[in-house]
Amino acid sequence: MTPDDHGFRREMASAYRSGWQFIDLTSAIPYVGDSLKVTLFGQPIIVVREEDEDVRAYRCLRRPRGAPQPVRCEIRYGMVFVNLDQRDHQLFEPESAATPRSA
Repeated sequence: MTPDDHGFRREMASAYRSGWQFIDLTSAIPYVGDSLKVTLFGQPIIVVREEDEDVRAYRCLRRPRGAPQPVRCEIRYGMVFVNLDQRDHQLFEPESAATPRSA
């Protein structure tokens, strides 16, 4: 194994653990309404260019009548990345709202 191989493997392992995964180039969905369907780690994901021209990703639920579940999606350097890590989707209340003030 060469040093380049070791560095590449370390970077790939770090990227995998971070949860961010490359899907495709934004040029694959250039127009409003265009979409991509991919399977990522066994989960079907739809990436769509919506009417406001933003690119969004959704996890397709297999339950009957299940609404698609939003997935974090980022565009970097013309590339679409999604993050399936559920921990990144949790919403936390601000500390000031969570603890009541005493009078």
